[in-house]
Parts: sequence; structure tokens; C-alpha cells
Amino acid sequence: MHEDILRAENLTKIYPNGIVANQGVNFSLKRGEIHALVGENGAGKSTLMKMLFGLETPQEGSIYLKGKKIELTSPKIAIDNGIGMVHQHFMLVPSLTVAENIVLGIQPTKGILVDNEKSISMIEELSKKYNLKVDPNALVADIPVGVKQKVEILKALIRGAEILILDEPTAVLTPQETEELFQELVLLKENGHTIVFISHKLNEIKRLCDRLTVMRNGRSMGVFKVKDVTEEDISKLMVGRDVILTVNKEKCSPKEVVLDVKNLKYINDIGKATVNGVSFNLRSGEILGIAGVEGNGQGELVEIITGLKKATKGDITILGQNISNMSIKNIRDLGTSHVPQDRMTHGVAGDVSIEQNLISDKYASSELTGRILLKMNKIKELSKELVKEYKIKCNSPNQIVKMLSGGNIQKVVVAREFSKNPKLLIVDQPTRGIDVGATEFIRKKIVELRDNGSSIFLVSADLNEVLELSDSLIVMYGGEIVAYFEDASKVTEEELGLYMLGIKRQSLEEVRRGVHE
Repeated sequence: MHEDILRAENLTKIYPNGIVANQGVNFSLKRGEIHALVGENGAGKSTLMKMLFGLETPQEGSIYLKGKKIELTSPKIAIDNGIGMVHQHFMLVPSLTVAENIVLGIQPTKGILVDNEKSISMIEELSKKYNLKVDPNALVADIPVGVKQKVEILKALIRGAEILILDEPTAVLTPQETEELFQELVLLKENGHTIVFISHKLNEIKRLCDRLTVMRNGRSMGVFKVKDVTEEDISKLMVGRDVILTVNKEKCSPKEVVLDVKNLKYINDIGKATVNGVSFNLRSGEILGIAGVEGNGQGELVEIITGLKKATKGDITILGQNISNMSIKNIRDLGTSHVPQDRMTHGVAGDVSIEQNLISDKYASSELTGRILLKMNKIKELSKELVKEYKIKCNSPNQIVKMLSGGNIQKVVVAREFSKNPKLLIVDQPTRGIDVGATEFIRKKIVELRDNGSSIFLVSADLNEVLELSDSLIVMYGGEIVAYFEDASKVTEEELGLYMLGIKRQSLEEVRRGVHE
């Protein structure tokens, strides 16, 4: 590692609503290093990276690239100067091929026609150099998540990226895919590329990264050599206190069946069975975890149980009532809460206040509504209590939700859904993109609800989370349940990964016996 390839000095970003996202931040990258960026939700990580990629412009401060001052006023300028970014939510066109996605907007031509052969040749050469194995002719809609990530990395590299910003790159990967990614990143580093690795997974940072910058409250808390700090040190720098991510929970004592799913099938708009013959039940006082690579039916299963989609075939009962033709409201009235995967689409109304979001399902309750008018004092009191209890970082409960960081938006959803003391809680990716302090809090709350008799249906791409929280566990692959484990504590991440990738599967008899069909 040699000189700084990029240096940011005294960057300050204040949004029109007065929120100070970054205050006098200094940040530097050395050529050929993997540099971790960590911090609590709302610490300013995303804003800093947006400024380095030209998505935001600082009010104060300077950015230097290879020693020269540069104005990064758009992503195009950043890309043209060798800065690439792979966002957590991939920006690919499903109906196009891998090759078409990689060269979109920069297609080589032969005369007036696109030269597809040259495109494929360029991609194959780059793919071989960095061991990023992809099929250029495959449709993006048909490839797994891990391969989509390789496509995004190749998209950046083919445009000349020397600096690659990766936002939560392992959030949706199996252990095997994560291992493969790490090998690819080390190869990129050895070829002189610089990687910014944004993550909340401190064990991965310790294993992969050379240096790290810790952000807190919009400021840099310092730059450290990764080998000189422990995971505990990093956590404390991030949140200002010791953090314990290991959840202490007693063995569960399940009682009556709350959720019963029988022979569920869902065929999507293009005729594919994304949920196929799924059966299981969930009892009160139990956490049932669902493991699987994203896109293997977990999302559709959650949407069917919560009423967002209608099953093609099969039955679902909650507390003995068939919900197949019930509205979302009627399903919620049975005592169901739902923390959705996509918090912005299904979790909050972004253009209204935190307060309104926190009470959005309680407007009709006698607690908050009088004979004619809402009890505004009671609403304000309740929302202040929830903001305090769930540590939502905001100016006040009147702040517009979309102005919060992603992690604090998630806390708004969690506060509303958990505070109902639900009979059935469906949580989909509860701590994705959440800092270690908030993760600790949410995991403890989930176990607390279980201990108070709630049934918890947990979907998470974080295998450590699935194994840490679940009492029992099912694995989905290709829309089917391919494994059931009555005791989740007896399974390893590596074994789960094999089932998630379809390399292993239990017999139908084992699965049926396990899920109490």
C-alpha cells in the first residue's frame, strides 16, 4: 500500500431541513487496500459515500483524487474518474442478459450496430482476470443473487473503476458465496484496486479489511489498522458503549398452534411456482426461522401469510381461522404484526411524520380516538414513549420519516409492530442495514416477545441471526422446504449454506415428519 489515492478533507453536508449528516469529516483511501467504513445508523456513512460518488454535494470541504482537487458533482463524473459503486439493492435490468447489463450505455459498435461479440469478449476477459465467473448470455432474471453481485462489480470494472464502493455486500449471500466474494476482493486488491467495504458484520471486517474508519454522529471517530482493534473495540467506538450480540434465551416451551400452513402453492405472473407444496406450523412461544438465498420463495410466503398476495392453492389458518380470503386489516385484527423486508414500500408512509407512522394502525382504537376527534395529547405521549424506548434518532416525532436514515426508519416500523404485543409476529430481515447497537436491541425484543407468548416467524439472510434467534428452522430452495431442524442450535452456518444452495436436501419424509404435516 502506498500513497492516498483519494482524500476528503473537512466535508460538511447539511440538508435543507437542518439535519447535519456530515460535520468536518476527513477520510482517505490508500491504493490497493480494503478499507472498512462502519458506524451506527444515521452516523453519516451513506452521505459520505454519496458525496464521493457524486450523488450529493458537500457545502464545505474538498475532495482530492490522486493528489488533484476534484468536484464530484454527478455519478458520471465519479465513474469517469475511476470511482464505482455497488449498491445494496442491485441496479440491473432483469429482462436483459448479463452482457447487456454490463455494457449498458457503453456498448461497442460495428458500424451502426451493437457489436455483441466484442461485448462478450470484453466481459469474458475481465471475468477471467478477476475470477468473477458469469455467463454473459444468461438472463439476469434467471441468475442467483451472488451472480448478480458479480455482474454489478463487472459493470463498475468495465467502466474503469479503480476505487470500488461496496454497500453491505454480504447481506444477501450464503457463507459459500461470501467466501467466494472475499477471494475476488483480495484478487482485486492484489491488482491495485481500492475497496471501500461498508458493513455491520464486524467478524468479516476483521478477516478481510486492512484499515477502518469509524463514524459516529456525522463525524469520524478515527482511522485504525484492523489488526490493532477487536470487534468489541469497534462496537464501542461506534455506539459509545459495550455491545453484546449473543442473545441469552432459555429453551422455548411452545404451546398451542398459532399459524398452520398446509400444501401452499403460489404461481407468479410468468407461470412459475415460487412457493410449491409448503407446509408447516408455528406455535405460541416459539421462533421459527426461515433460511434461504433471496428469491427462493420466502418473500412470496411472507406476502401470502400477511395478505399482500393470494395463494394459488393451499390453506393458512391463524388461531384456527382460515385467512385465505381475508383482507390485510382483518388478518392484522387477529393479532398479527409484520415487519416487511422493504420498509419504504410496505413499512412506512415516507412523506408523513414519525408520529403518524407509529400510530397508523391504532387510529380506530378507543385508546387514541374519542367519539368524534383523535386524542392528540395521548397520540403525542405514545409516540414520544416509542421514540424513546426504541431509540429512534430524530429531531422530534414530527419529523418526516423519509428524512431519517434507513436504520432509523426500520426502528419506526419495529416500534409500531412490536409494541402491539402480537400473537403472531412476522419479521422479514429485521436487522438488515442496522448497526450493532440497534441489532442487539431488536434481537432482545424478539426473544422478549417470544417469552411473553408470541409466535415469531423469522426470515433473515443473516445466518448468524437465524441461528442465534431461532428455536426451530426450515430451509427453502426453489420454492420448497428442503430441510427442517427441530433444534436450530445443532446446525452450523456451513451446513445451512449447503441446503440453501441446493447441494443438499432432506428426504420428503424427513421434512414432512419435521414440520408436523
